[in-house]
Amino acid sequence: MKRICIYGAGAIGSWLGVKLARAGCDVSVVARGATLDALASQGLQLQSGGETLAAPVRASAAPADLGVQDLVIVAVKAPAMADVARAIRPLLGADTVVLTAMNGVPWWFFEGFGGRYAGTRLKAVDADGSIADAIPARHIVGCVVHASCSVAAPGVVRHHMGNKLIVGEPSGEKTPRVRELVALLQRAGFETVLADQIQKDAWYKLWGNMTVNPISAMTGATTDKLLDDELVRNFISRVMLEAREIGARIGIPIEQSPEDRHQVTRKLGSFKPSMLQDVEAGKPLELDALVTVVKELGELVGVETPYTDALLGLSRLYAKERGLYS
Repeated sequence: MKRICIYGAGAIGSWLGVKLARAGCDVSVVARGATLDALASQGLQLQSGGETLAAPVRASAAPADLGVQDLVIVAVKAPAMADVARAIRPLLGADTVVLTAMNGVPWWFFEGFGGRYAGTRLKAVDADGSIADAIPARHIVGCVVHASCSVAAPGVVRHHMGNKLIVGEPSGEKTPRVRELVALLQRAGFETVLADQIQKDAWYKLWGNMTVNPISAMTGATTDKLLDDELVRNFISRVMLEAREIGARIGIPIEQSPEDRHQVTRKLGSFKPSMLQDVEAGKPLELDALVTVVKELGELVGVETPYTDALLGLSRLYAKERGLYS
């Protein structure tokens, strides 16, 4: 996998792109505006551990300029996926792998999953099926990112903490292509784990951030302040209990209690979740992939979600009033 395209030159996409380029891959980037201008003049830059790493990349706003790739890493926020789906086709050959490095529940969640919900389309994240049509399931490999990065300037990303990627086929198979991908990511310096069930890893990450993200966005508070407030922490726990029951019914049980997960979050210290960063930057909020989809799954499996509904209603109204959700 030498020809790699990063679709989404934000914080995570740029972090991945710099390290893969420095590992000898031919990296290109789909970008627009000031980011495209910056990539043309200075390439991608990564600030990490007190040093700045740079990597020249090819960049264009038009995927057709970049050609068919071995690997396309989709690292956009969920609201941008409809636009990605409309434009991605020129990057895809018969054997192209599409690695989705995104937050929340992906549109392909029930592909290869098995069980009674196999193949179910989630309207919250792919309302009309256009994303699934544009990116056939055979191309997909899932990725769950455990790292914190932020954009310091167009084309410049700052790495704060974490270096872990969990990668897996939606079917759970240990295919040659996913093993090759894991080896590539490891050579590029990422702590990379091959998942047994990538949906489980995505759900577990969602279980922790479907609450702190929107509540932080609405309040402007960092995660430590959310958990220090007993009433807010208890509300977060109630939402998590609903999501845990939903997970159990779709075949992804979580043994931890909400309080166990709060302790994990506390160890990360005081930080701004990505959704609060998006509010501050005036960017659309990915509520559907993190919260709306949980409500939809609750309806699918017969779990009532009054606390999730309250979180969704409040955060959605907050975002609408600021032009950050449509």
